[in-house]
Amino acid sequence: MGTEEEGGWDLDQGSEGAAPGGAASGAEPSEEELRAAYEAELARITTSDMLLQTAASLLNIGGLRLGLVPDATVERDLEQVRDAIDGVRALLPILERHGRVGSPNLRPLRDALSQLQMAYTREVQTESASPNTGEQPAPTPPKQPPAPEQPEGSSGPGPAESSGRLWVPGR
Repeated sequence: MGTEEEGGWDLDQGSEGAAPGGAASGAEPSEEELRAAYEAELARITTSDMLLQTAASLLNIGGLRLGLVPDATVERDLEQVRDAIDGVRALLPILERHGRVGSPNLRPLRDALSQLQMAYTREVQTESASPNTGEQPAPTPPKQPPAPEQPEGSSGPGPAESSGRLWVPGR
């Protein structure tokens, strides 16, 4: 759950209110001690903390499944990468509206998402350009939500954006 530095609890160190002979003496913690420690952790953590951790985990899983982690023995899975990208994109608006996790703090998350999206797109294009060798067909890139309607008199999206190949933040 957390480390001692983060203000969390560590079963090896015992938890607050642990009975003598509990986790502090090396024995397994009782179910009641585990429940109390879990409840204390739930009281400490916020939903925005959990959403941020989830988004970071999704990006890490996506990078791992795309093969961006050297010496990883995990099978490459473009569908899982696509799901990870979609999941992070769904969480970003929620994270942005929380004051504690403001937009400047989300820049590294957005940057990592952009890098993962570009790497995913390159992989899908490379896979679709190479002849199939009896493997499953490559999944299509994630679909972008429809662009908001342009007010009258505006020139609309430029040629790169209207081609559908350019990822534009917020769309």
